[in-house]
Amino acid sequence: MEEKKIRVAITHGDTNGIGYETIFKTFSDPTMLELCIPIIYGSPKIAAYHRKSLGIQANFTIIGKAEDAQDNKVNMLTTFDEEVKVDMGTPSKLSAQAASKALLRAINDFGRGLFDVLVTAPVNPNESMGETDAFANQKQFIESKISSAGKALHIYVNEGFRIASATGDMPLGDALQTLTKEMIIDRAKTFIESLRRDFRLSNPRLALLQVNPKAGTEEETILKPAIEELHEASLGVYGPYIADEYFSQGFYRQFDGTLAIHYDQAITPFRLLAQEDSVSLITGLPIIVTAPFSGPCFDIAGKGIADENDLRQAIYLAVDTYRNRVNYDEPLANPLKKLYHEKRDESEKVRFTIPKKHDQVQ
Repeated sequence: MEEKKIRVAITHGDTNGIGYETIFKTFSDPTMLELCIPIIYGSPKIAAYHRKSLGIQANFTIIGKAEDAQDNKVNMLTTFDEEVKVDMGTPSKLSAQAASKALLRAINDFGRGLFDVLVTAPVNPNESMGETDAFANQKQFIESKISSAGKALHIYVNEGFRIASATGDMPLGDALQTLTKEMIIDRAKTFIESLRRDFRLSNPRLALLQVNPKAGTEEETILKPAIEELHEASLGVYGPYIADEYFSQGFYRQFDGTLAIHYDQAITPFRLLAQEDSVSLITGLPIIVTAPFSGPCFDIAGKGIADENDLRQAIYLAVDTYRNRVNYDEPLANPLKKLYHEKRDESEKVRFTIPKKHDQVQ
């Protein structure tokens, strides 16, 4: 594959948060411009206000369309001309809508092939993303514009630790009501495909967590049958594991990914185990989307103390994912016909089988 600079679209996020500060700090390192061509989807006026308020020496080139992005420049694409009051540290509907305008413009430009990957600066999850209250977060917003619902999977990443929620971020009660064997199989296949294609792991191992602290109805009727069906498809999915033992005893280190059942089961251990350099990847869509794990951090917005490293890591992950997908897809475009049948290897299944004492605790 010919090496090229990846065109990275970066949305400015909630304009009262730390988005612009982390963007400016990230590209104060000149080596970032050797890695990619950044296109900041935002507002030059708001960017200039943040720059002046923070006292940051940050240069950017204003462009009107993504086609005009220049190499070795921080390209600032004007996504709207309206005046938006900047009140750093105070979330508002207007600042959230400014984020949604930038994101919508970026999604439209992706459809025209004007950039390669998308990195989203943080938004306020308590404010609507605009257009309709159905868009409560960026994942749902992006998915609704690009693909049919339910295709995207949100993976939280910190070095070798990767975890996702099978039911997204819906409340626990709703998650249990919608949980089915077919859902688990679909989410597991999406996760494994991402491990293979996005992270270039040839034979990934995925762990599935239990719903209950003791094996119950969901484990017997949904999770175990799903695992058996995945094994029949020669996919390395193991479990279901009791969540507290899985993390406290370090079982997660033996796997390339962990599929939790609901949001809290995924996000709580991730926050405890991944203290810094944490990012998220939305996979299962035609577009590659990453984001810093940190939120808009309104409590420190405008103080000049925001750490930009999560955003930098999100850019790294987006670029790596793009290159990994190209390398993965190229040889599969014209595969050679197999002249033999591979013998199925059951050793991994035995190795990661749950000890019998975990099967049913009375």
